[in-house]
Amino acid sequence: MCGRFTLTRFPDGWAALLALPGFEKPKPRGNISPGEYILTVLRDPEIAHPIPQMLFWGFLPAWVKDAKSVSRPINARAETAAEKPYFRAAIRHRRCLIPADGFFEWSGERGQRRKHYFQMRDEQPFALAGIWERWQGPGDELIDSCAILTTTPNAVVKPVHDRMPVIIRQEDFALWLDPHAQSHRTVAHLLAPHPAEAMKEAPVGRDGGEQKELF
Repeated sequence: MCGRFTLTRFPDGWAALLALPGFEKPKPRGNISPGEYILTVLRDPEIAHPIPQMLFWGFLPAWVKDAKSVSRPINARAETAAEKPYFRAAIRHRRCLIPADGFFEWSGERGQRRKHYFQMRDEQPFALAGIWERWQGPGDELIDSCAILTTTPNAVVKPVHDRMPVIIRQEDFALWLDPHAQSHRTVAHLLAPHPAEAMKEAPVGRDGGEQKELF
């Protein structure tokens, strides 16, 4: 799964690559958690270019009548999302990119849990694969929410966890965001684990020579 991630710097060049005119880079965030609003980039079928959008991290399907009566998953399994009533409309019509520069996983038993931080080997930012939905409640109540897609782990993540977030390469941004690419088969090849050789596990903590302070 993916339950925490970081965005300490917005990727250089992404604003131009994604045609985000006048985009202001967000403030650094070292511990982004479920239940918060997170930065995403998405394509609305009625808008010709991608737009930055803050979405609530905790997915709420449009067909739900009472937002308080259902679970709000933060992740969706890439292998089955297209089949699940909760996610299948979103993965066809409403995919998004979620900028990040690392994500956390935990290992060990309760009370002895160890935190692990995963990032690109060159420490550059990257994009997580997300899906989003718009829920319209009574009156003017409106919630735009999202979930992060996960897949099987690569060799870097596997010793710690049996899932990892799907990472979308820059050359695949346009296809992933294309609202007209509605067949799951069109984007299924993008849902594989990111190459292990491109990633590393970075030490986490406040003390120690090579440890990286994230908070």
